[in-house]
Amino acid sequence: MLISTIWAGYDHFLFSYHGLPVRQLGKIDPKKELKCPDFGCESCKKETNPYCYLSQCYATTRAVVEKLNIPEDKYTVCFQSRLGKTPWIQPYTSDTLHNLAKEGKKKLLVFSPAFVADCIETLDEIQVEYANEFKDMGGEEVHMVESLNDNPKWIEALKRMVLENGN
Repeated sequence: MLISTIWAGYDHFLFSYHGLPVRQLGKIDPKKELKCPDFGCESCKKETNPYCYLSQCYATTRAVVEKLNIPEDKYTVCFQSRLGKTPWIQPYTSDTLHNLAKEGKKKLLVFSPAFVADCIETLDEIQVEYANEFKDMGGEEVHMVESLNDNPKWIEALKRMVLENGN
């Protein structure tokens, strides 16, 4: 089965990560080998690099998409919450919503995997601001997948990670 019947009513899936200025990409690379001259290099979108936020976002998306069997043409990775005039990682969530509305998409489901707990800023930005924009452009619904929050399985996994990694 491609997409679970739970997800079947949606035209498209967004994996919307918190944005980051491009200049920040690779700054934690201990060997300073990572270079992201524009809005993130293409290799970071395809290869997993532990020192690149962009790479980690795409790797997370690939893992979720594989687990849920979401076809490649049914999802988009995008980035929200940009500030100031400096370039941020793209594509921007707002631009992606505009494009999807132009394509005639009506119902979107948004994953925000960068957060393990619901973030008021993200909830407001996606479920209010972006949902209203999408509806103004002809879309009908924008739903958001709830974060892990205090789910007992998440709390147990977090506890196990802490205990296994010591201090």
